Amino acid sequence: MLDPRLFRTDLEFIKEQLDRRSFVFNPESYLKLEARRKAVQINTQELQNERNSRSKAIGQAKAKGEDVEPLLAQVQHLGDKLKAAETELVEIQYEMEALMEGMPNILDVSVPEGKSEDCNIEIDRWGVVPSFNFEPKDHVDLGAKLKGIDFELGAKIASSRFVVLSGPLARLQRAIIQLMLDMHVAEHGYTETYVPFLVNAESLRGTGQLPKFENDLFKASNDPVLYLIPTAEVPVTNRVRDVIIDAKDLPLKFVCHSPCFRSEAGAYGRDVRGMIRQHQFEKVELVQIVRPEDSAKAHEDLTVHAENILKKLNLPYRKMLLCAGDTGFSSSKTYDLEVWLPGQGAYREISSCSNFKDFQARRLQARWRNPETGKPELAHTLNGSGLAAGRTLIAVMENFQDDQGRIHIPEALLPYMGGLKIIE
Repeated sequence: MLDPRLFRTDLEFIKEQLDRRSFVFNPESYLKLEARRKAVQINTQELQNERNSRSKAIGQAKAKGEDVEPLLAQVQHLGDKLKAAETELVEIQYEMEALMEGMPNILDVSVPEGKSEDCNIEIDRWGVVPSFNFEPKDHVDLGAKLKGIDFELGAKIASSRFVVLSGPLARLQRAIIQLMLDMHVAEHGYTETYVPFLVNAESLRGTGQLPKFENDLFKASNDPVLYLIPTAEVPVTNRVRDVIIDAKDLPLKFVCHSPCFRSEAGAYGRDVRGMIRQHQFEKVELVQIVRPEDSAKAHEDLTVHAENILKKLNLPYRKMLLCAGDTGFSSSKTYDLEVWLPGQGAYREISSCSNFKDFQARRLQARWRNPETGKPELAHTLNGSGLAAGRTLIAVMENFQDDQGRIHIPEALLPYMGGLKIIE
């Protein structure tokens, strides 16, 4: 959520910044709503004061033995008017809150202009794209040959966009996840955490998934209503909701492996072949909670931590800075890491690493106590995939295949594969 002070001091700045995202914000409509709120609030306060004054007069009249019935009738009439004013004020405040909750984050000044992913800027690329003396297969054909990826069985058990992994390929995904967790804990200094895979609406509102992205979520219609997590970012970041963190405990760095569930509303027709876009997938998530002055560096570091997994697996990739029109709703700045997939002959996203600054923290009331002032201040939150396990599995399969359709296990994964060096 944006800083309410900006709405009081610099509406034009908000409009200019949201224009970068092609988000329509009408300052005049906001000002009319704010003027209405002020008028109703003043009226409410005046009615409260008048009621208190009349109530006091009734008490004084009673003490003198005077007839208080006319005064009681006046107070009753005031009570009805006050109740109506209070109801109207709550409705206006709800309307303003909904308006502000629907506004995306202010972009960092370093984010390039642009309307779509075509305007993203390549920052760097690493690794050598493999050269095959045969036509490389994609993971769907490789998985079918190895009898380890079954989309029909996934559809039978659940529906389309689910998959069943079996045998060595299932173990390979587990090995990839284990390598990620081990590296992020031992080499990058994260604390491993395990969290619920179902969360309440307040948790999703805190990280920005609600109300805007409710159609992308799977909801369990129980009491209370819970949602399957779209990413571990939600429960992990909510660890600090309504918490004032001691300065000496910052930065907080968490790594979490979890399944993720997304309805992919509006995405039908895109990536329908294979495991690229599934309703359920595995991911290792990195989350950091830091002081505001440290978040820019933390963003670079977190991105490097995700890159190190790709380097460890010797997977060629490129690092992209997302433009204004392609940056996510809650993010102020995002790097995408795109891995090379020989089966598609293209780079595809395998990680998004974002700095949210104080946008999520304001919703979450995630604060730290500044020792210089002794007062609580909003922290900054960041997260990134370190990495998406299913897409990493795809990348390993396609980059390490041979002409017989076998998969050669990258050296970094051998300790996790129980002596298996080739999947055939």
